[in-house]
Amino acid sequence: MKRIFLFLVTNLAVMLVIGIIFNALGLHSSLAANGVNLDLTKLLIMSAIIGSSGSVISLLMSKWSAKSAMGVHIIEQPQNQTEQWLVNIVARQAQHAGIGMPEVGIFQSDDLNAFATGANKNNALVAVSTGLLRQMNQDEIEAVVGHEISHVANGDMITMALMQGVVNTFVYFFATVIGHVVDKIILKNEERGYGMAYYITQMAAQIVLGILASMLTMWFSRYREFRADAGGANLAGREKMIDALRALQRAHEPEALPGQLAAFGINSGGSMMKLFMTHPPLEERIAALQNLR
Repeated sequence: MKRIFLFLVTNLAVMLVIGIIFNALGLHSSLAANGVNLDLTKLLIMSAIIGSSGSVISLLMSKWSAKSAMGVHIIEQPQNQTEQWLVNIVARQAQHAGIGMPEVGIFQSDDLNAFATGANKNNALVAVSTGLLRQMNQDEIEAVVGHEISHVANGDMITMALMQGVVNTFVYFFATVIGHVVDKIILKNEERGYGMAYYITQMAAQIVLGILASMLTMWFSRYREFRADAGGANLAGREKMIDALRALQRAHEPEALPGQLAAFGINSGGSMMKLFMTHPPLEERIAALQNLR
């Protein structure tokens, strides 16, 4: 509830700032004089509904989507010592972190990876790959689990969804304003409805603004990784967390997790430009842990 409250307050605060800026610069009257009669409050509310609905639905369906996309086998009754040990580690760390017991799952993949997801920190899912269980020792796996438990305890899934909702809201808002400006002011479209220029400009602006906005969400995603690493070090031990990250360094280039799960995995699996990476470079994460006090 606290994060939802902050989400609403953020939207209202930005709406207030936008209104002040538009009035101070005379933009609202200039738009009105050129036939652009935008109700900024209504536009922002509509933008919030359009921009946030996808993020909220995705969050609510996150566990189901993860299980389906990754073919996660949920451990309901451990069938062997490895499964029993994994469940025990998750239970112990969840209790230490002060969250409800997550579902524990395993998915088939040769890559060293793991992820956490769920709309509620007391009803989450933590899953690890078969490759991680095969190639890492128990200390390293314990650290990886601690990293994922920290994501859950920090409420990262909820925070990222709400942040993406805010970003989507203002991308749509400003793209719509830009579309009106181009159509009515620059191209002088005097028709009552929208011209083709509005739709083309609005779509193009959403793409460009969306790319720019993704830099912000990716920055926050990288920031979360440092926090989750620190949390994993607290739950399992700093040296174990460092060893786990070094094991990832030694592994071959991994295959990225699909869609939104990439932001909650232990490994980014990507080689994109740093501004668009969900995870910081492993050497930076190791250095941060070495400097952790």
